[in-house]
Amino acid sequence: MTVTRFAPSPTGFLHIGNLRAALFNWLIARKAGGTFILRIDDTDAERSEARFVDAIRADLEWLGLTWDREVRQSERLGAYEAAAERLRAEGRLCEAFEPPAELDLKRKKQLNMGRPPVYDRAALDLSAAERDALRGERRGHWRFLLERERIVWDDAILGPQSVDAASVSDPVLIRGDGQMLYTLASVVDDTEMGITHVVRGADHITNTATQIQIIAALGGSAPEFAHHSLLTGPEGEALSKRLGSLALRDLRAAGVEPMAVLSLMARLGSADPVELRADYTALIDGFDLGRFGAAPTKFDPALLPSLSAKVLHALPLTAVAGELNALGVPPALQPQFWAAVADNLERRSDLQVWWQLCTEGAEPVIDPEDTAFVAEAMTALPPRPWDQTTWGTWTGGLKAATGRKGRARFMPLRKALTGRAHGPDMALLLPLLQRVPGPGV
Repeated sequence: MTVTRFAPSPTGFLHIGNLRAALFNWLIARKAGGTFILRIDDTDAERSEARFVDAIRADLEWLGLTWDREVRQSERLGAYEAAAERLRAEGRLCEAFEPPAELDLKRKKQLNMGRPPVYDRAALDLSAAERDALRGERRGHWRFLLERERIVWDDAILGPQSVDAASVSDPVLIRGDGQMLYTLASVVDDTEMGITHVVRGADHITNTATQIQIIAALGGSAPEFAHHSLLTGPEGEALSKRLGSLALRDLRAAGVEPMAVLSLMARLGSADPVELRADYTALIDGFDLGRFGAAPTKFDPALLPSLSAKVLHALPLTAVAGELNALGVPPALQPQFWAAVADNLERRSDLQVWWQLCTEGAEPVIDPEDTAFVAEAMTALPPRPWDQTTWGTWTGGLKAATGRKGRARFMPLRKALTGRAHGPDMALLLPLLQRVPGPGV
């Protein structure tokens, strides 16, 4: 069975960059009829916060990326310690004591000599007495000893990949304060939970190489890895500085439609054009991980409002019935109201604006040169009830009576009735207006 996971750290809010990993893993699981796990990577007790866990859930629920199982790493510390003990017993973990300043100095010396800044494994040369003495000064951290060979795998996006382990420092798996770090916890979880596919950003390639060795050391089988490209701004600039304004919670608050976000991110960076999807089935069926490339992917936030509006325009009445009921739109009028305003919405909250116009009217906007024309027009407005033919009958009669044509006839009436120069088709909107200016306005 296909099993994927999304493993956010609850140290901040999810942003558009995080979404790629969540969405790709969700799509893979759903397309295969498999399992999608939400794994909260909260081993960092100091930085992890409950409010961020709640926000992660809320963002995924808003997008419709439902999960089959939720796991908290903070509840699995025993499993990580058992794995660490196994690695110690097999001689694959080394206790080291170098403070950060010493390690930084070593890296600088190696770089000055033209060598890769790789940990020199000085801790292996310590005697038992020296280790005991250092333990009296500070707690040691634990490094995984890499087999210094080339690590290879076939990446589902990037193709064949290889990393020379001799050029990589032995990764720290356990900090001096005892905290289990991501590298070990992730490997243990992926192995024990039967994760079959891992999709994440290209900045994790080195992590993948070291994790492949750790998985093997623990007797597991590596999942299929895929590394998607990183997002940049529309001009190719680093997106990281702009992510504060691209938090998913902010997009939700701005009224962006979930399917607009998902449709864009399910195709952005692939060889296929972005296509708005009507539902999740179409989104899943149209996803092909093999169509994505390695090149940095440009993301323009300005695309989202227009895509979101297009999603709204295509929605059936049933999709907005809840909002219309909440606004108090009578069920008998909902089809007529939706037909009138749907194509003029930028966000769902605009429904309230248009319904308020229908029920309360608007302050007329009348240009001085149109005053007499509008007054005559309001006097000639047919009596209620109005239907979709009323606008044409009314304006046709005004053409014959005043000689006004085209925009000079229609625009003053729109502005007088709605207070706006733009909006829904007046033939559809007029029958919904409960208050209009009286004769002689």
